[in-house]
Amino acid sequence: MQIWMSQVKKGVIELWLLAMLARGETYGYELLQELSVKAGTEVSESAVYPLLARLTREGWVTVRVCPSPAGPARRYYRLTPLGVARLEQMKDYWAKLQKASDTILSGGQD
Repeated sequence: MQIWMSQVKKGVIELWLLAMLARGETYGYELLQELSVKAGTEVSESAVYPLLARLTREGWVTVRVCPSPAGPARRYYRLTPLGVARLEQMKDYWAKLQKASDTILSGGQD
């Protein structure tokens, strides 16, 4: 069961990150902490930071580096117009997937 749960979570972290960034610019650690709280389970750095790097390479997210008053510099992430469009596509697909899942799990009853 644990493997299945982990795979499902990995599949939706990208959607969650884009949705969180749609609210405004934030830094990686803040995203990580919010995900851990809202997902109801720990979300690791090894799941989030490589994904943020990929989203940046894809052009869906921009990043700027700013000095931090305590510790290393912070990387602030922001959604690009391409990222906004990608998020809308993902939300549409998620709604369809959720509807299909609800239908199947209820035994085919709408």
